[in-house]
Parts: sequence; structure tokens; C-alpha cells
Amino acid sequence: MTGRKKLLLAAVGIVVVLVGGGAVFALTRPGDVSNPNVEFRAEPTETPVPDTPAQGAKDRLRNFQWAHYGYSKDRRKYLPANTALRPPYRRVWAWDGRGLLEFSPVMAEGRLFIVKNNGAVYALDKKTGKPRWRRRLGTLAAASPAYGNGRIFVPMLTRRGSKNGLIAALRAKDGKLLWQRPLPSRSESSPLFDGDRVYFGSENGTVYALRAGDGGVEWTYKAGGAVKCAIALADGKLYFGDYSGRVYALRERNGKEVWSTGTSGASFGLRSGQFYSTPAVAYGRVFIGNTDHRMYSFASSNGKLAWTHTTGNYVYSSPAVAQVPNGKPTVYFGSYDGKFYALDARSGRVRWIHRDGGKISGGATVVGDIVYFSNFAKRDTTGLGARTGREVFHFDRGAFNPVISDGRTIFLTGHSSLYALRPRR
Repeated sequence: MTGRKKLLLAAVGIVVVLVGGGAVFALTRPGDVSNPNVEFRAEPTETPVPDTPAQGAKDRLRNFQWAHYGYSKDRRKYLPANTALRPPYRRVWAWDGRGLLEFSPVMAEGRLFIVKNNGAVYALDKKTGKPRWRRRLGTLAAASPAYGNGRIFVPMLTRRGSKNGLIAALRAKDGKLLWQRPLPSRSESSPLFDGDRVYFGSENGTVYALRAGDGGVEWTYKAGGAVKCAIALADGKLYFGDYSGRVYALRERNGKEVWSTGTSGASFGLRSGQFYSTPAVAYGRVFIGNTDHRMYSFASSNGKLAWTHTTGNYVYSSPAVAQVPNGKPTVYFGSYDGKFYALDARSGRVRWIHRDGGKISGGATVVGDIVYFSNFAKRDTTGLGARTGREVFHFDRGAFNPVISDGRTIFLTGHSSLYALRPRR
């Protein structure tokens, strides 16, 4: 056999091995996990909506707080509103932000506080939509602010004259700058206010606990990758995922690691995907999406993997977790595959799937017994019956994170505008 033939046969052999290896990878891509014995427990929902007929209801409605991205500090994104808050809706007002609104506002003191992509912070009167104040903090932003003790806490991806970001505290009443802290990297982590501290992550992997009064550092923790998500709080522990594909639980008091766990669902199980999704903590579980196309459920006490569910594309979406009246504990989220999923919170089994098309990037929100989501590709917002998956609402504006509410009004975030909607009846 000539040397040339030997080389040819060797090359053919290499191709066969590579193709065969690819076939093996395709056949052995890790499947979904189900560990039904992992702890699962009921937890009460937080802050019920005030009944409007009661005495003093107007004051309670005005002072109603949606203080964090995801409503509650555990980021469940569930408001148990009265069933009267249902479509069809009428438009009460609209505010044109004239720029990308990637995240929904927070609500307190009768106002909505929202951050534009260009780094400008606005306070809008929630009854009229009229701006009460405006302050430009940075040059790029992608987060919801947080409210606490009369202050608004706002992170920036970039600040003037720097490619790095900052965190600032503004007085909610008039937007006065109370303090700001430059950061050594960018931040798009929607902050958490608790116990006169502010918690958030950053792209260099640092998680911060700052004093809300002056911005001083209480503690820091260094994760294995960028922390872009908002941090969730439950049972004295802070939960988050990072871009190295790990999920963490830290002691809120001192930032000490309670547990961390890795994943290997990307590239046929050879590496980790990335966690951009904000976790929701409920029923003794942590629910969080990953770019490896999966939604994960971990035990909140020790990080043990309870289940995974695979979709057809990235899961950037931050899940909503709720047990609506006459329903069962359910996890709601969208995927870049254009589908919106409702899964059994305990087992991960499918309750229903809504095929919407396009790309669903932002988080879901449950208000009453309706779950809302926005479609980035279609630029619209849809509401589905939380128990059935049937469409009950559609609005031709939307992009990322859909709605918040005070129990009387739906505040819907479009691509660059904010809308106030109320039931026609």
C-alpha cells in the first residue's frame, strides 16, 4: 500500500470517528432529572392586596408597595389580586419613555419608579402617568430599581467617563442624590432592600451587601462568574446564579456560603450553561432558568437538584411561582423557543404549554389568576389563565418584563412606553 493510500485511509478513519463521536454525543445528551423525594413545603404568600371598599382603602391603595423586581423579596412574581382585576381593560394613561424600557418599574408613595436603558431614572404619578422628577445617573442601565425607607436604589451598567458602573440611592420624594458608589465592573442586577441593607451582583462576580444609609460595604462575596440576575431572599439566605453555571446560597447576615452547586447541561453535558434568569424561591425550592435550555429546581436548604425541564432554546426568563385559587403550585416561564410553560412546582411535569412563536426573553408575572408575559420578537404582551393556559388578554405592546399591579390597575411595560390599564366594568 502506498503512503498516499495510507494517508487517505487514515483521514477517512478520522472522519468516521468524529462523525461517530458526534452521533454518540447526540444520543447521550443528558436528559431531564427528576428527584421526587427532594424536600417540598408550602410557604405563605406575602402582602395581600387591600380591599378597596374598606375604610381608608384609598390611602392604602396610594401607599401600596411593589418595592422590588418580582414583587416579594423571594422574587415569586405573584400578586394575589382580587378577581375583579380581569380583562377586558381600558387604557387610563400612557407615558412615552422615548427609549428602551427593558425592566418594569417599582411602586411606592403613589409613584412608579422606572429606569430607561440610557441611564435616566423617572418618577411617575401612578394616577396620571405624569413625571414628578427625572435624574440621569449613568449612560447605560438594564434593571429595576428597589425601594426602601423612602429611598430608591439604582444600579448602572456604565457611568459617565467609564466602562464600569455604579450603585446610587435617590430620595423617592424628589430624586435628590443621597449617595453613589462607583463599581469596578458593570451591574445589571436589580437590587434587594432588606434590613437597611442593599444586595446586588455585578459582572466581575462580586455580590455586595451595602448599608442603605450611606452605601458603605458590609460584606462582599466573589462568585465564579458574572452575576447579572437579581438576588432572591428567603429564610435568611440570599440565592442567585452566575455565568459560570453555578447556583449559590449565602447567609444574609455575613455573606458566608451555605451551599453552591454546578450544572452541566450545555454542549452535550460537557460544560455549564449560564444563569441570567432571576431565581424565584418558594415551597422550599429555588427555581431558575439557564441558557442550556433548561429550567432548574433545587432544594433551598442544601442545593440538591430536584428536577430539570428542557425547552427548545435559551431560558433567560425569570420564572413566576404561584398557587392561584383552585390551582396547584406551578412554575411559569417562557423560552427563546417561543413557548410559554406551566410546570408542576414539585415534580417539573408539564401542566400546559402555550405556543406563542417569536422569542420570550423577559420574566413572567402572575396577577390574580392570570399569568402575563411579553414576547421580545413580536413586541406584544399576553395574559393566560394560570390554571388553563387559555389566552384571556392580548396587548400590542411589550418586549421584556410585562406588568406590575397594585390590585386595582395593571401597569404594563412596552418596548419604550408605560401604560395604565383598568377593567372596563
